[in-house]
Amino acid sequence: MPCGEDWLSHPLGIVQGFFAQNGVNPDWEKKVIEYFKEKLKENNAPKWVPSLNEVPLHYLKPNSFVKFRCMIQDMFDPEFYMGVYETVNRNTKARVLHFGKYRDVAECGPQQEVDLNSPRTTTLERQTFYCVPVPGESTWVKEAYVNANQARVSPSTSYTPSRHKRSYEDDEDMDLQPNKQKDQHAGARQAGSVGGLQWCGEPKRLETEASTGQQLNFLNLSSPFDLNFPLPGEKGPACLVKVYEDWDCFKVNDVLELYGVLSVDPVLSILNNDERDASSLLDPMECTDTAEEQRVHSPPASLVPRIHVVLAQKLQHINPLLPACLNKEESKT
Repeated sequence: MPCGEDWLSHPLGIVQGFFAQNGVNPDWEKKVIEYFKEKLKENNAPKWVPSLNEVPLHYLKPNSFVKFRCMIQDMFDPEFYMGVYETVNRNTKARVLHFGKYRDVAECGPQQEVDLNSPRTTTLERQTFYCVPVPGESTWVKEAYVNANQARVSPSTSYTPSRHKRSYEDDEDMDLQPNKQKDQHAGARQAGSVGGLQWCGEPKRLETEASTGQQLNFLNLSSPFDLNFPLPGEKGPACLVKVYEDWDCFKVNDVLELYGVLSVDPVLSILNNDERDASSLLDPMECTDTAEEQRVHSPPASLVPRIHVVLAQKLQHINPLLPACLNKEESKT
């Protein structure tokens, strides 16, 4: 395994290190990308990265480094987010700069609050794709990818290797009990939304809260959520993919392999519901959108997780028995 597991289990910690060294200098973003590129070249490192195609979502650690083999099903409008923001400690008045890239929920400690009027705040833009597993992928192809990764599971993830043989669909059907429903609503009341990032007073959450949010949202859905797969009978995860660089290079129906930070914070689902309610009060025209349309653009994170892309590449093919890159001579044969 590649030395050092922090880049797999705590990629945002790696990003924080580069940001702290370079501050608002945009070079830190390039250094982050180069760092992960080099890591993925070490000792078959891609096989150590948990894949959303093979691993059930609730087995994965929130904010961990994951990969996803997928097709772009839809493209949403670009969204603005706080690339850099500043927090203030209410007691000591100490100010700290934070990065907003690769995040949905802003980091904000119990005694901190986001300074909305800080001149150091930077607003940036990112693109959102709705991605689904590759349509029509054969069973043997899926099994080949599973077998290639089965013996190479990173111990930094929150699932256990003994459960690998359970399919994604089987684990989706597990019965769930909302043990922490009240805690979720209490956390939502302490949260807010700023510049495309949600912020909350609790910087850390137990991994089990992701599954708790899943329980809550399954109960809140008035009808089965349509993941909008292009072929009937398709199963697997769909993701909202946040792209930060070169999104103009991609188009609908492109098949991609993505590496990025998994975001499944349960607060996202609660805040998005609150935002829709508030916007409807401010603008009655918002009420013309159906519940289905609203959920398509902002589905529960437990059902449609977010991936903040660090690296993305188009796939020439999805045959696991062939090299990833085929030159002209190979393609002719």
